[in-house]
Amino acid sequence: MWGAPAEPADSYYEVRPECTDVPTTKFKIRPGKTLSVRKWQAAFSPDGQLDISKTLGRIHRGGIHPTIRGEVWEFLLCCFDPRSTYEEREQLRLERREQYEKLKAVCHEIFPVVGSGQFITAPVISEDGQPIEEPLVIQEATGAETPNSTEIVKDLLSKGPLDKRIVNWLLLLHQIGLDVKRTDRSLVFYEKQENLSKLWDILAVYAWIDTDVGYCQGMSDLCSPMIILLEHEADAFWCFERLMRRLRGNFRCTASSVGVESQLSHLAMVTQVIDPKLHQHLETLGGGDYLFAVRMLMVLFRREFSFCDSLYLWEMMWALEYDPDLFYLYEEPSMEESSKLKSRSMRNYGKFERENMKMKTEETPLPISVFLVASVLKDKSTQLLHEARGLDDVVKILNDITGSLDAKKACNEAIKLHKKYLKKASQQGKMT
Repeated sequence: MWGAPAEPADSYYEVRPECTDVPTTKFKIRPGKTLSVRKWQAAFSPDGQLDISKTLGRIHRGGIHPTIRGEVWEFLLCCFDPRSTYEEREQLRLERREQYEKLKAVCHEIFPVVGSGQFITAPVISEDGQPIEEPLVIQEATGAETPNSTEIVKDLLSKGPLDKRIVNWLLLLHQIGLDVKRTDRSLVFYEKQENLSKLWDILAVYAWIDTDVGYCQGMSDLCSPMIILLEHEADAFWCFERLMRRLRGNFRCTASSVGVESQLSHLAMVTQVIDPKLHQHLETLGGGDYLFAVRMLMVLFRREFSFCDSLYLWEMMWALEYDPDLFYLYEEPSMEESSKLKSRSMRNYGKFERENMKMKTEETPLPISVFLVASVLKDKSTQLLHEARGLDDVVKILNDITGSLDAKKACNEAIKLHKKYLKKASQQGKMT
């Protein structure tokens, strides 16, 4: 209702009372600006087709009401086509839930701790495929026991040498467990063992299907909001899987390179265009590789904002970058479905994506996350130029921003920098 006071959103993500050092949340539910339940429901036709253009601008202006955040995210992350009906989405949801249960069953058959309501935090296998004695298994509050992890591996080995894929997967499980124990522990939600186990199960199943990336530190930070917002484990899994389609390149690492390096080089390129003095200063300090920005790009500012504010930032980013074609690209469409993509209206694309489309270039457009980091650097440019005398100073100055950033301001500044960058890049292109 217009004129009604803004409502704090913290009550939807309760923090444990002893955790007093968490960043303050700035996001508030603002009537008339935040996407409300009423406005969301009004955007659907009687048979369930969503007019996505009615929601993208509102999400950018005021975020999403926490009570509908999960279901809106499923559209923003292209789990569903806005033009699908209620019936079509329900059918697809049931098919995906069944698919997830099958994947989880495969993982459970290999390692029965998956799906048991428990998880591990110590290695179960060596790199040469031999069992490690007595790893720690976290047990349920009920005291229910799981088969000894060493015995599980020995039983597997009794059937012959383990497949390399199985060994590589088993090597990841304890690291997932260690990260699960550390993820969002300030939230009351994770006082329940079942929620910790759900997070571990989803990450373990994902590591099984994505043999290229598997699991890397930081992925638990990206997955955690999904299981908080979406009650059904399978729905949370597919939402996380769609997010990883966008971000998995950041987690591809080799002995000689970090997956996020391409975005870091793009960040350097953008900063050089929009703030050449700062770029030169960072290069002089030995920070021309921009490795100090890895965390911000890898986990999308999860550590720089409160939990609630990071969700607000993410949904604004996804609304700005929204591309309605991605659903079909993810689903591997038939030729008939592909032809439908041609008739889409520009208003169904996010504001940031529309700007990229105007460029008509063959190059892959840069993600908004690069411009968000660039906006933070520009905001701290004066301080970095005057106070940073080494890379340690750069890291300290950027660490000090935790809890002080404004998500909406950062997004708006990122859009301005994006336009400025495209304009300058276009001018430079005409000169060459």
